[in-house]
Amino acid sequence: MTPFKSTISTGRTRNQPGLTRQGGIQSDVVTCVCCLCIFYSKTYGNVLVLDGVIQCTERDEFSYQEMIANLPICSHPSPKKVLIIGGGDGGVLREVVKHPLVASVVQCEIDEDVINVSKKYLPGMAEGFYSSKLTLHVGDGFEFMKQNQDAFDIIITDSSDPVGPAESLFKESYYELMKTALREGGILCCQGECQWLHLELIKEMRTFCKTLFPVVEYAYCTIPTYPSGQIGFMLCSKNTETNFREPVKELSHEEVESMNLKYYNSGVHRASFILPEFARKVLSSV
Repeated sequence: MTPFKSTISTGRTRNQPGLTRQGGIQSDVVTCVCCLCIFYSKTYGNVLVLDGVIQCTERDEFSYQEMIANLPICSHPSPKKVLIIGGGDGGVLREVVKHPLVASVVQCEIDEDVINVSKKYLPGMAEGFYSSKLTLHVGDGFEFMKQNQDAFDIIITDSSDPVGPAESLFKESYYELMKTALREGGILCCQGECQWLHLELIKEMRTFCKTLFPVVEYAYCTIPTYPSGQIGFMLCSKNTETNFREPVKELSHEEVESMNLKYYNSGVHRASFILPEFARKVLSSV
């Protein structure tokens, strides 16, 4: 394959300062699904790139992983069984298995090479793959959910941007499928793009989600690597009593420390739903 250039796109915007290849390429392969590259940056550590787009870096990955995992888990009274779609780097899984109330986790990742490369070059993220709670399914998440209806308390979709194969994960049909795979009272949380760049897409998603679920919210976190320094989350619940803005599970300071959380706490949970006025106006209109 053609080697990646020293400067690699972070989504559809320019790179963040320091995100240039300052060391050798660690891994550069064409998988059955995508072009995969790991390179080293003095500022950001090892960097995972899929199809030329940065997915995560060792320096700041924790903010996204902790939020996409803890927002739904801490909003559910009994999150015993969790399904993760995507997330082959292992970061979301690492955060999910920390919770004592989570009894089992199924992860569907279509590209086994992403898992293997992450185990080698992103071991701090991939540690969850060694959890006894995990059942790993290498294959299509769509087909898996079709065969596993009414099965999960929480579904988390850790997807890349809505381009190419991942585009279908931002469609109404995908959310309909997740709804059927959720148990009564189930919650889902999906990568929800950036309010600065994709507000119309977020509005479109919120609109169709509200036709499927009684409770729908949008939250966000900050992360330097991603376009505009932010990424969002679409959260939906089948339970009419769910209040995403007020966590059911309030983590104590001791729990935050014992879980080695660097970004998420209960205060950040509440604050993540407070949107800037331009975004609030657009999303509150649907």
